[in-house]
Amino acid sequence: MVGTLSGALEARKIPTSPDKVRANVQGTIEAPEGVLKITKISCHYIVKVPEGKQDAAERALAVFDRGCPVAQTLKGAVEMEHTWELEAY
Repeated sequence: MVGTLSGALEARKIPTSPDKVRANVQGTIEAPEGVLKITKISCHYIVKVPEGKQDAAERALAVFDRGCPVAQTLKGAVEMEHTWELEAY
């Protein structure tokens, strides 16, 4: 997912390397029918964004998962949560 997000940011002329995009990811495992399975994945992105590009970064973050193979594969099977914080530089 970070790769797809990075691509969406780069398309908006927001550099992503080196070390400008990080993600903290947490999975929730439950056994709703007696079998363990991942029921939720929470992704929190920390993105360093140049001054004046915050709006473009917000737009990329709001839609990137529509083009993400992982997010689309898990859609409907695993709840996905995306949150983020932007750090200006």
